[in-house]
Amino acid sequence: MNQEASKREKITFKEYFQLGEVWGYFFRKKDPNRPSNINIKMMHGINKISILIFLVGVIYMIIKHWL
Repeated sequence: MNQEASKREKITFKEYFQLGEVWGYFFRKKDPNRPSNINIKMMHGINKISILIFLVGVIYMIIKHWL
């Protein structure tokens, strides 16, 4: 087990805050091949709201911890 632990790469501080996939979800282009109906639009809207609330909560917890 020690060999496996030594082979693992340590995650850097910068890698913890990579938000590329999150930004890609918010600002992706419209795909004409995807089905589009009100249920899917509402689902994506709720997902975006929940991601934003989660990120605001994480930022709040970080600020609260440091201050």
